[in-house]
Amino acid sequence: MGGITLLDKHFKLYLTSEKIQTEVQRIADSINNDLKNEDVIFIGILNGAFMFASDLLRRITFNAQVSFVKLTSYLGTVSTGKVKRLIGINEVLKDKTVVIIEDIIDSGTTIESIIDQLRGFMPKQIYVTTLLLKTETYNKNVHLDYVGFNIPNDYVVGYGLDYRGFGRNLRNIYRIEEK
Repeated sequence: MGGITLLDKHFKLYLTSEKIQTEVQRIADSINNDLKNEDVIFIGILNGAFMFASDLLRRITFNAQVSFVKLTSYLGTVSTGKVKRLIGINEVLKDKTVVIIEDIIDSGTTIESIIDQLRGFMPKQIYVTTLLLKTETYNKNVHLDYVGFNIPNDYVVGYGLDYRGFGRNLRNIYRIEEK
């Protein structure tokens, strides 16, 4: 399967499911080693991180809580630069170790916003894990603790990532062929 079409855009295969799962395991191994003695709550960022969160959390070997928030900063294939909080947190985070699970970080606006919001809940510490990082566009000073793949500034879909709501269900990750 070399390529796909979603609505009016064509995408070519970029990362296979096997490569993704190998990287998810590497990240899980690091988290298991580093945070096994902490009181951890994982917070997945919806909608995009749902597949990464699911695969990652099945590999976590210590007891932990899980929650999700929903934020958005995209319209089609372009970031609006504004983060809108759609669903908040109901769990007590005070004195807990929070691990944010993000699918992709590009400019860093979304992750910076969620960290700012989480600090108000007074957690002990905040870690960030992301499957994909666009190093060319990342321009924030937020430390990213567990990064899967460094990718170029291409629009990608699959494995939770979408184009206008389509493509989240794909096992592989594809990058746009036309801009």
